[in-house]
Amino acid sequence: MMRFALFKGYSKIFQGKRVGIITNHTAYDSKGRYIVDIFQDMPDVKVTALFGPEHGLWGKEQDAIKIGNQVDPTYQLQVFSLYGKTIKPTPEMLEGIDVLVFDIQDIGARFYTYIYTMSLAMEAAAENGKRFVVLDRPNPINGISVEGNLLEPDFSTFVGLYPIPVRHGMTAGELAKMFNDQGWLKDGVKADLVVITMKDWRRRMWYDQTGLSFIKTSPNMPDLQTAAIYPGLCLLEGTNISEGRGTEMPFRQFGAPWIDSKQLVDRLNKLNLPGMLFEPVSFTPESSKYMGQRCNGVRITITDRNRLEPYFSGIRIVNEIYQMYPRDFQWKVKHFDRLCGTSAIRNSIIKKSPINDLRKKWQSELDEFLKIRKKYLIYSN
Repeated sequence: MMRFALFKGYSKIFQGKRVGIITNHTAYDSKGRYIVDIFQDMPDVKVTALFGPEHGLWGKEQDAIKIGNQVDPTYQLQVFSLYGKTIKPTPEMLEGIDVLVFDIQDIGARFYTYIYTMSLAMEAAAENGKRFVVLDRPNPINGISVEGNLLEPDFSTFVGLYPIPVRHGMTAGELAKMFNDQGWLKDGVKADLVVITMKDWRRRMWYDQTGLSFIKTSPNMPDLQTAAIYPGLCLLEGTNISEGRGTEMPFRQFGAPWIDSKQLVDRLNKLNLPGMLFEPVSFTPESSKYMGQRCNGVRITITDRNRLEPYFSGIRIVNEIYQMYPRDFQWKVKHFDRLCGTSAIRNSIIKKSPINDLRKKWQSELDEFLKIRKKYLIYSN
């Protein structure tokens, strides 16, 4: 079983310090202890504030819902929201803090916002003379597979700030090192960064091979299977296709009232997308798109997760639906492009250009990224 070597050899960093913790409901160690309890049990350490990301401190808010500051009833600590009026800690928030700690389970996709909560907090720590500590956690969909185009600067938003691919194959600690040392933080500032590493994690591991229990990282990320296909199926958010939000299988099923399930399934299965099979399904979302309406669609079965190419498969799924239903299909142009980090993918689909050409075009920049990435990898295969 993988263990978190949480504070072994690092206790001096926190002794005599006031600590602020950027965290949520995923921050348990391998013994089932919550991060705030761990710090409060440390001698000569004072936890002075908590900071919550998107979905809130306890991960219950839906995506894109702004959250206000509050006082946590369990610990009676101020909780500053980093997904409300501000997404970056202010100098006032950091006044009573010496060390800012980040401990949140990421999911391994560029557009999952927790890593940008981390990077903006790193900026704030650098600007205000605070040490920044990342308590590293596994990349649940393994740390080997890397896929996709790099984000273009014009599409930099909170669902993608830096030129990395959609599936980056890195841990939060490795990403923190990259963001810091590549000079990607605002004005090139550099945080006084410490990454507290994991023990016994290997890059080839999927989360269920660590011996740890998967904690639902957000309301629509219930399990590892969902995480495995999320880097591609999330693209449906940028269309009028239901990505299964408001059902028991978000991202693992998708559809719309006007889709013919059987025809779509037949076409998708003929694509022979690696590691995936499709079957017809109908569902009625209880929230989000088509709430209360019966949708006809597709359910995904993962046949071999090590062969998955979720991002490119997601592009091909969007393309197939668009070509089948050009009159019914609608783009949420701004959101789709910012998820992709480029407008080239949407334009290619609209122009009916060969989809495989997309991957050929982004391969050279991906090769360059892999060279940069290699400098920041902490763990072996």
